[in-house]
Amino acid sequence: MGRALRAAVAGGLLFGGLMLGSATASGQTPSSGPIQIWVTPSSSGNGGKVLITGSIGDFGTSVTTNASGKVSSSGSYKKLLLHKGNLLINVAQFNSAGDSTQPSIDSTNCSASFSFTAPVQIVSGTGDYSGATGSVNLTGSFAAILPKTKGGSCNESSSAHPLSQYSSIAGSGSVSF
Repeated sequence: MGRALRAAVAGGLLFGGLMLGSATASGQTPSSGPIQIWVTPSSSGNGGKVLITGSIGDFGTSVTTNASGKVSSSGSYKKLLLHKGNLLINVAQFNSAGDSTQPSIDSTNCSASFSFTAPVQIVSGTGDYSGATGSVNLTGSFAAILPKTKGGSCNESSSAHPLSQYSSIAGSGSVSF
């Protein structure tokens, strides 16, 4: 699995998607404390689901942004578009860890997998999450069955489309308000 494909899986799938509609705040600031983030990435990069438990109990999707929260496909931030507000997180270290992780590939059956862990900083929030800061250690886990080339070897090209793939991102940390 080439670096470009690994980057597409880790970066493109990470929190992929844009929630339609706007967040509606309930006016109740959650308490500071531990949180867990659960992500089901989308293979298309759109519509990935985010669930946060613990001190924050909310769900939604996300979009790639720049540091000011403006949509940017090349940004290293994610805006989590949740039902009670938004959270802006810096995913630069997570993306870098994914880009530098070498997958394990079984050349007999072309199965590939890799996982990595890196910190993600909560930069800011809106709505119920106004003033949010914190940090979460996320682990990304990815697996795929790669196609074979005409010569019978595993196709590790960045343009290769996995025959099947699995991905998940989860972690825990804390948030302060």
